[in-house]
Amino acid sequence: MTTPAELALTCTDLTPGELAHLQRLLGSWSVLADLSFSDLLLVVPVTQIPGEDPALVVMGQIRPNNRPTLLEQDLVGQTVLQSSWALSTEALERGEIVRGAVHHPLVGESVPVENIPVRYGDKVIAVMVRVYSRQGHVPISMYEKNYLGVFGRLVAMITESEFPFRDEDVGTEETPRVGDGFVLVDDAGKVEFASPNAINAFHRMGIYSPPEGNTFAALGIEDTAVQWALATARPVVEEVERRPDVIVLVQCIPLLKEHRATGAVILLRDVTDVRRLDRLLLSKDAAIREVHHRVKNNLQTISSLLSLQARRLAPGDGQDALYEAERRVRSIALVHEILSRDPGDQVPFGEIVSSLVRMAEDSVVSSRPVQISAHGDVGEVPADIATPLAVVLAELLQNAVEHAKPTHVVLELSPRQVVVRDDGCGLAPGFDIGRTTSLGLSIVRDLVVTQLGGSITMGAACGGGTEVRIDLPVGRR
Repeated sequence: MTTPAELALTCTDLTPGELAHLQRLLGSWSVLADLSFSDLLLVVPVTQIPGEDPALVVMGQIRPNNRPTLLEQDLVGQTVLQSSWALSTEALERGEIVRGAVHHPLVGESVPVENIPVRYGDKVIAVMVRVYSRQGHVPISMYEKNYLGVFGRLVAMITESEFPFRDEDVGTEETPRVGDGFVLVDDAGKVEFASPNAINAFHRMGIYSPPEGNTFAALGIEDTAVQWALATARPVVEEVERRPDVIVLVQCIPLLKEHRATGAVILLRDVTDVRRLDRLLLSKDAAIREVHHRVKNNLQTISSLLSLQARRLAPGDGQDALYEAERRVRSIALVHEILSRDPGDQVPFGEIVSSLVRMAEDSVVSSRPVQISAHGDVGEVPADIATPLAVVLAELLQNAVEHAKPTHVVLELSPRQVVVRDDGCGLAPGFDIGRTTSLGLSIVRDLVVTQLGGSITMGAACGGGTEVRIDLPVGRR
């Protein structure tokens, strides 16, 4: 789907400030669609090309939650000649609201439209087109009357460049919509109207007194958001907690006239269940961190026991085998150490690589230093991939520094491939990793093929030494 920014870049002459203003409008206009019971379109003039007729591009579209849509087709990104949308063009040129009707092919008759100029500073930069049914034109209930009345006040703010509010963060998933609970207050913060869903939210908070004519404070509800919005003429969002088990999200939108708040719309959303789920997830994350922490500790204990046992043996195959087992256990513990700090499905593998490189460098016992350099990054990988991949890299690095006798080992990483290259003595003639008897390389081969679902090749590196190349299938990530 084409984004507003992409459309602005390719089709229009909008400045960054003008585009940001329209993006704020698109992030907050769900309130407008619900208050007006209407489909809304945002159209912007297309960059004029010499010799071509002026055109408009549809930059945004939204449907109401409380009425059937009249615009089932997605129009975003479509361009139309200004002559075809004469009412929108007139609103754009005059800077005034233009009302009329257009033929709707699906309805089979003309439908009312309202073309609202969107002003940024002193310039009209777009037109918001309201498309609605004739039944939605005349309010038949108190809540419809109040909804349409507030919509008209917000429209006046749009035409005066007062809505959307500058530097406002909009468009979060938790932002209340009109249907969640609607309260209208006057410039003193007294309730003029509350929708049935708002009354339900009050009841959830233990408030049963009629709200009309009372301020939130008089009703016993924290009113900091309301008072701040009225005093500063800026929108406010905050959570109000009543009792230990009821949490209501309050969004207060001031209604301005000549830069002064003449009232406010308060949207209420009961987020008790959402917050309860958040707390459960936090508890789950804490439990997962604790499990990984304990697994890491147990693996480190096993590693220490293996190292202790190895030191009690005389030098030879038995001692070497225990040291190798200890190193493999330690490389697995690295994964759980990271998961104990940041639990999740994905592991930032770069942190593991740094530890594996240090572990390999620390194991060098010869007087000749070995430099290991790592380049690139695998990125974040699933935990079930991180563990075998960590063991594979630990084995390859250890194998290089112990048996190849290099002065330099290079580790190259990418999401699709891992390469370990050294400048050591190279492979024996006729070497084939598929028939190797080395325990370490057998472990590497089996982990790459069976758990990583990849492939491994070993051969001579350009300029001497050995190169190991592991291809990782993206589908397993």
